[in-house]
Amino acid sequence: MAKDLGQHQFTYAVITDTHVNFGETECNSEFEINKRANGRMRHVIGDLNNRDLAFVIHLGDIVHPVPALPDLYEMAADCFREEIAQLRHPLHLVPGNHDIGDKPITWGPGGVECDEYIKLWKKNFGAVYHAFDHQDCRFIQIDSQLINSGLTAEDEQKAWLEGEMAEATKAGKRIFINTHYPLYLTDFDEDEHFDNLAQPGRSWLLDLMERHGVEAQFSGHVHNFWYNRYGVTDCYALPSTAFVRQDYAEMYRAAPLPGTEGGRSDLAKLGYFVVQVFEHGHFCEWIRTFGTVAEPGSPDDVQVDCVAPVHPLQNRNPRFGFDMRQNWLEVIEIPPSGSLDEFDRKRTRNDYILMALIETGAARVRIPASDILDPGHRARLDECARHGFHFTLFSFGVPDARLLAAVKGAEGLVDIWEICDTDASLPAVADAASPVAKAAGISLYLSRVRTREDQVGAGGKYHHMIVHGFTPDDHDYIARAAEIGGIEGLVFRIEGGTSPWRAAGDATKALQGTGLKGSLHIRMTLGPPGLKQTDDNWVAERAAEAISAAAAFEDIHVYADTFADVDRGYYRRHGVVDRFCNPRPAFDVVRHLNGALASGHPFAPDGESQTVSLIGADGRRFDLLKGAEAPSGMSESQPGVLIDLGTGECVAIENGPGAPRKSGSGLRLWARDA
Repeated sequence: MAKDLGQHQFTYAVITDTHVNFGETECNSEFEINKRANGRMRHVIGDLNNRDLAFVIHLGDIVHPVPALPDLYEMAADCFREEIAQLRHPLHLVPGNHDIGDKPITWGPGGVECDEYIKLWKKNFGAVYHAFDHQDCRFIQIDSQLINSGLTAEDEQKAWLEGEMAEATKAGKRIFINTHYPLYLTDFDEDEHFDNLAQPGRSWLLDLMERHGVEAQFSGHVHNFWYNRYGVTDCYALPSTAFVRQDYAEMYRAAPLPGTEGGRSDLAKLGYFVVQVFEHGHFCEWIRTFGTVAEPGSPDDVQVDCVAPVHPLQNRNPRFGFDMRQNWLEVIEIPPSGSLDEFDRKRTRNDYILMALIETGAARVRIPASDILDPGHRARLDECARHGFHFTLFSFGVPDARLLAAVKGAEGLVDIWEICDTDASLPAVADAASPVAKAAGISLYLSRVRTREDQVGAGGKYHHMIVHGFTPDDHDYIARAAEIGGIEGLVFRIEGGTSPWRAAGDATKALQGTGLKGSLHIRMTLGPPGLKQTDDNWVAERAAEAISAAAAFEDIHVYADTFADVDRGYYRRHGVVDRFCNPRPAFDVVRHLNGALASGHPFAPDGESQTVSLIGADGRRFDLLKGAEAPSGMSESQPGVLIDLGTGECVAIENGPGAPRKSGSGLRLWARDA
């Protein structure tokens, strides 16, 4: 949930696995995407130059040729130095296995770190390990490949690191550690594989981190994103700027798209981190570069004014969120690839779902009761809550003793519990659940399951599908539910043909005088279960209305009924990300609208407007414009700021919003003084 981070201190960037080649498009790899690494690194440098950064840290695999090929290695190092000469920020380097040799393994295809490779690194890049201070933080860069090596340099690094951390702790410094290899991917005691550190070195470093209360640990190597929490330490594994490790494409329940080299060229997963450091913590922003290539000699991109994204930790409107239909907490087994691992499966998670959720700024997710009953899922929820998420739990029927105990144990994690049952059973549900919910500080909401008779009686076609939730027209049912003690709200089902904005107003009116709040489930489908909804602009408009409604109606929570695509089964539909967790148009709209509305909370709806119009506490008005739609209640000469929700671009306009610009969704936000 939300955390008081205090004042912002500074910003820095972390890049990794640039894999610079020995020529602009000359490469000692058979994969086509690797030929573009130099141009992609050049683009990243230009992007970094456009940011206000204290410094940049590179987590290794600076070059692609390994030190066993010293001539190509030094040519690639020259190319890297030529490129970073254009970087306008201090740069700190960490050696990767392509730069100084693999960790000590006997099954790997590359050479392991040795004194010869260390000498080559020092000649081209400098110190193998080092530390520096910035404000009240100490940043420590180590050579993770030395760990367990038995080299003299390992003992030297170990003694140095223990001394650095002890001195930093004594001085009251916050500690950030940077390595190339992740310490582990999923479990701190997992078996060794190509992408983690072996014992006993792993436990030594973890114990050292725990002893000194390390705030964060960053690593590269895996060319994908993972987040773990060890003690008080946030552990991040970062994507590459150059290419994706395609062995991990097994995380997705979809075949790699044609032209992606088996997932290696999944361009939406390329990028780097910007780290925002505050008085009482930090958070990371992922900058997607989408594999953009800058040619030699090309100027840096011209900066345009864009809406700043909001992190869930800073989103003051936690009433909008997503129904997490797919299992985003599960552990997946990656089969042996025959390349980097061959002798066992690797256990991991698909954390791109977590990363995408963070990017949108949405601060609420809706989860089934099984997620707090499963010990592994429950532990993972605690870790995810560190990023500012509020959790809404849902279940069916009178809760049993096991679920009641789990809810009691979720105090401080879950703040809303939705329970569905038949009308006749709802009083019994409340009797069983409300004492536990109240004791745990959890708000209890009820939902009615709609019977076959309800659907036929309402003129609907019977599809043998579950339908639950009240409607604003259920006056008698709402009145009876309001008499049930111990509840704080009711769940409403909003069909695809109904505007989320208008539904929020109707639900508010239906609940008037009951003292209850509303939870709106926004269906992202139209028609019967056999149809498919793939109109991305429709999804984006619906999501934008849902966010606006959650911001404007203070007693209403709003949930879009899927985050990722549902591309098989019933009610097939697009989400805000596809099955590879890559952005769809609605993703950008959600991200930019959350960011734009972050500055004006709290809001109220403009009661006189027939369109989506919010009035902020500071008196500013925000109108959601669709296509050529004009704002209500204003003159064409009124100045304001026009935000393209597809691109995030902000333009100051003196004479009204005018005609829409051609961008992804066609959605705009018009912000002006009332």
